[in-house]
Amino acid sequence: MKSRRYEINMTEGPLWGKIARFTLPLMLSSFLQLLYNAADNVVVGKFAQNGTVALAAVGSTGSMINLIVNLFIGLSVGTSIVVAQYLGKREFKAVQETVHTSITISVIFGFILLFIGVLFARPLLLLMNADMDVIDGASLYMRIYFIGMPFNMLYNFGSAVLRAIGDTKRPLYILTISGMVNVVLNLILVIVFHLDVAGVAIATIASQAISAVMIVWCLIKTEGAVNLNLKKLKVYPKRLWELAKTGLPAGFQGMLFSISNVLIQSSINGFGPAGIAGNSVAGNIEGFIYAGMNTLYQASLTFIGQNVGARKPERIHKITFICFVYVCVIGVLGGQLAYRFGEFLISIYNKDREVINAGLVRMKYVAQPYVFCGVMDMLVGSLRGMGKSIVPMIVSLLGACAFRIVWILTVFAATGKQPWVLYVSYPISWILTASAHFVCYMIVHKKLSARLKTEAVQIV
Repeated sequence: MKSRRYEINMTEGPLWGKIARFTLPLMLSSFLQLLYNAADNVVVGKFAQNGTVALAAVGSTGSMINLIVNLFIGLSVGTSIVVAQYLGKREFKAVQETVHTSITISVIFGFILLFIGVLFARPLLLLMNADMDVIDGASLYMRIYFIGMPFNMLYNFGSAVLRAIGDTKRPLYILTISGMVNVVLNLILVIVFHLDVAGVAIATIASQAISAVMIVWCLIKTEGAVNLNLKKLKVYPKRLWELAKTGLPAGFQGMLFSISNVLIQSSINGFGPAGIAGNSVAGNIEGFIYAGMNTLYQASLTFIGQNVGARKPERIHKITFICFVYVCVIGVLGGQLAYRFGEFLISIYNKDREVINAGLVRMKYVAQPYVFCGVMDMLVGSLRGMGKSIVPMIVSLLGACAFRIVWILTVFAATGKQPWVLYVSYPISWILTASAHFVCYMIVHKKLSARLKTEAVQIV
């Protein structure tokens, strides 16, 4: 299997079409990944013995899972950045070392996460004030889910390597197959074998295993700098440091966001099973909008990373502007459509009137202004592509995480803990953080352009 037809030349030629060609398969891949969780929610919501409680059990684990996993996923972001920059520089030996280091640590981290999830699922959920009606099902779901974490990490790091060369098509093909397996197993294990929460968790890890095996096979069969040779798997200390330097700030940022989300989830857990389920379903629907917008984060990160490596700073503004336009189209259309058809969409998961009403409250204040979240993340991608990971981490810590925590402890508490007061903290934090990221972007771009132009003159 040759990789040339899957690659995109990011350092030369027009950008509008190339960014679209990069993002569309990635968007579809993200949608398929979300269908894992959507299938879990729909099946347990409709076919479990107590659909509302089972749906709340699955939904209440999301923020805690993200909190545990995001630090390690951040290193996969580092993989995309480092591989893209070395490809731009044409330093193929460094690309090889980065690829083999990434795949090796993905397996190591996967087993670390397996033990954390299996051993500490219930205590962590108790820390979140999990509803006693759902905690047994939620802890069971988490334990089984984390058994599949080595597969999850392997797929994420492998697909990060492919994204760095512009290949977003093969991950789409892989997720199409594994997604269908997930849906079929969900139906069989829940409807036929009545495994409820355990059934959807087993289906998820089975599909993740298929994804991991296929992504490894793709890398083995790919020719060129990102080819994977299982005999060469090892950790190169220099490349690990580079991955940590660029990826850990992204991971810490994800963890910090998750901490604020865990605090929010803890507040939501006081709304009862229907409130928890409604929030979970609305968040699942909004996830599709976020996934679409997040592809522009990946595009800005990867395209800018390669052009920084190739010392072409004049293309950075163009890439950022194109990604901005695309993310605004997706965010505005997606947010408005999700809210306008919210009642119908939520009823697909669960027809309980209380669940629908709770979900609509969230979507009014979160889904409609979701475009600001997309712009915020896209600017983070631009900054990371330019080699700045700590700056967006600090800005996000202050503008989003700290703000939300303060909001919950003050405004939310003072207004009687109304759901809409909790949700309105999201768009306010997005606008504040996006504005700060834009200022940082302009400063970093100016300094980077001056440095790259100086380096180019010295090379000549």
